[in-house]
Amino acid sequence: MAYRIFLDDCLHWAIQQPDNSIHAIVTDPPFGHREYSMENQAKLRAGKGGVWRLPPAFDGSNRKPLPRFTDLTAQDLIEMADFFSEWGKAMYRVLVPGAHVLVAGNPILSHIVWISLESAGFEKRGEVVRLVRTFRGGDRPKGAHDEFPDVCTMPRSSWEPWGLFRKPCEGLVAENLRKWKTGALRRISIDTPFLDVIKSGRTPGVEKEIADHPSLKPQHFMRKIVRASLPLGVGVVLDPFMGGGSTIAAAEALGYQSIGVEKDPLYYEMAKQAIPRLANIEPILNGDNGNLSLFTLE
Repeated sequence: MAYRIFLDDCLHWAIQQPDNSIHAIVTDPPFGHREYSMENQAKLRAGKGGVWRLPPAFDGSNRKPLPRFTDLTAQDLIEMADFFSEWGKAMYRVLVPGAHVLVAGNPILSHIVWISLESAGFEKRGEVVRLVRTFRGGDRPKGAHDEFPDVCTMPRSSWEPWGLFRKPCEGLVAENLRKWKTGALRRISIDTPFLDVIKSGRTPGVEKEIADHPSLKPQHFMRKIVRASLPLGVGVVLDPFMGGGSTIAAAEALGYQSIGVEKDPLYYEMAKQAIPRLANIEPILNGDNGNLSLFTLE
């Protein structure tokens, strides 16, 4: 095994780590900050709501609970910005110069995370667009479906933004690559650079059976972005919000060294069992239910 996992809060874990010891971060954080609090996780597991709500069926398909980010208050957003600013500063210290951070976002809240990371000192290097048709959005007005059949309160989501950030290099990129092995992204091939739009799909059922985490990302997508995060294939990839272990499994499948940190004991145990199994599967591009019918990008 080329990975280590820790049951800990990532901020507490980071305090104990030396400067310049991590070469990339690939993570899917708690967008709204409070949906993964102990209180709301208990409500989710008990099926009693909280931030997590069970949306109505969409076009005949039943949906699993989703966090309602539109319910966040002004104070919630302030606390969210403060958290990600603190998190960004903690991660900045442990990362080597030129290290990239790939962080999953949400079309409603990602701007808050992006600004917080820039305030911590990171350079924004763009975004990676994950093309995925989810069940988020597209609903008719609550309690008035028949009265307003031709409207939707929000567009149905067909993409997921991943913010791409970098700790500033020491000197030129080439100089940073020689010293720290970072500062750039790994190409898909000699002829093809890493692309910022990736055709994806919902996480296949076989992977959800291995790790039933509400935010589990598919290996088909994760292995592409984890691979790109280490330009020379050398270094340590960190996922400070490990969840079900999809980042660590992708790194293990690629032969990369990685570290996962998760503060929820149930998710930690889930990831502990799931990582070797996810790492050994053949990744599937899930195109069921017309999931990719709008997308022609290869």
